[in-house]
Amino acid sequence: MNATPPKKSRPILWILAGVVVIAVIVAGYYALSPHPTDFAGGRPVALAAYTQGDPTGVPAELKSASVAARGEYLTRAADCVACHTAKDGTPFAGGRAFVLPFGTIYSTNITPDADTGIGNYSDASFLAAVHKGIGRDGSRLYPAMPYASYTYMTDADALAIKAYLFTLKPQHAPTPANTLQFPFNQRGLMSLWSAFFNPDKRFEPHADRSPEWNRGAYLAEAMEHCGECHTPRNLAFALDNRHKFAGAVQAGWRAYNITPDQASGVGAWSETDLAGYLSGGHADGRGTAAGPMGEAVDASLRHLTPGDITALVVYLRSVPGIATADLPQPRVDAAPQLSADSSGESRGKTVYEGACAGCHGWTGTSPVIPFATLTGTRAVNDATANNVAQVIIGGGQRHYPRDSDNMPPFGSTYSDAEIASVANYTTARFGTKGSNLTAADVAKLRALN
Repeated sequence: MNATPPKKSRPILWILAGVVVIAVIVAGYYALSPHPTDFAGGRPVALAAYTQGDPTGVPAELKSASVAARGEYLTRAADCVACHTAKDGTPFAGGRAFVLPFGTIYSTNITPDADTGIGNYSDASFLAAVHKGIGRDGSRLYPAMPYASYTYMTDADALAIKAYLFTLKPQHAPTPANTLQFPFNQRGLMSLWSAFFNPDKRFEPHADRSPEWNRGAYLAEAMEHCGECHTPRNLAFALDNRHKFAGAVQAGWRAYNITPDQASGVGAWSETDLAGYLSGGHADGRGTAAGPMGEAVDASLRHLTPGDITALVVYLRSVPGIATADLPQPRVDAAPQLSADSSGESRGKTVYEGACAGCHGWTGTSPVIPFATLTGTRAVNDATANNVAQVIIGGGQRHYPRDSDNMPPFGSTYSDAEIASVANYTTARFGTKGSNLTAADVAKLRALN
């Protein structure tokens, strides 16, 4: 019998073969994606083999504290409260909505309630959730829970966090049902995602780097999970570490480039600028944190010791610089006097005069508080004007150092068209390029809040 396929079937076989080859190439590209610290070169060593101190755990000043006290510091370093607290809700009781292009995910209750929280989690089941993204019932967690970053956290640190969480008052708070579109509502697919994108390995120091660098790497990658916001994602929504820290958009907010690129990153910032911004959410002439970054400062970064902040700065300085094409060098000169102003439309100027000028001033330098100065900030030099519009809609969302210093929300005061016009006026007057935000753009941003 002749086993040769009929000639008509051969094109189909060639097409199928081509599809298989493409699938293998794509899978290989993703499978070989660099790990977070691969850019550093050298050869990482097992933590037990590292001889220059322990870069994990708590800083030296807390080494003798109780497990729960150490866990409190690490819980703050991991910024657990930010995601596991609903707006105006009880801390750690979950229910925060994450609006995604394909539906909404709600965070879970991580208080020690036995029915709706983690009260029945054993050490092993807690580690499986943190490192592998597997719930106590065996269900796969969505990577909105950043287990692909937390997987680098040591067992001891994860269990110290658990010890602290178990000191909290149990809160009976069932998690709202997710509303995801098909096929994203199929949790089983997360096992395939994890096979490609969760290395399921603990942090390994680089012996040829300083102890300070290794501490900063552990904090940035395993604890603070900076890349989850600041690193772009690939088509599978996993971090693309080929463009590490080059910036991304999260929930309508632009998490800017934090590589050492001089123009579009933080390469022009001094160590004092970076340390001040991380620990207090502000650097003179650079900007003030708002939205998710402001929340990260308030709930997490400001609680780190000065030594840990310095370690983070050392690590950030070592990441390869990557240019972001649409982010120019921020304008640092003062805006012209109002009489010489030619920027923006009259409606935007009118809104700015009525709602903004009192705190932000007409030249970009605040006559009230440094936190409100616009000159030199990345947001007003961003042609998308996303963050400018977001802070107008929702306010600064800061609670430190004082609520009284926080910019209030104006989302209920002005229409989408008015917010778009004042955002465009602000970027034109104080920035490099200006922006062309529309009312429809603002409406989309509102939907994410």
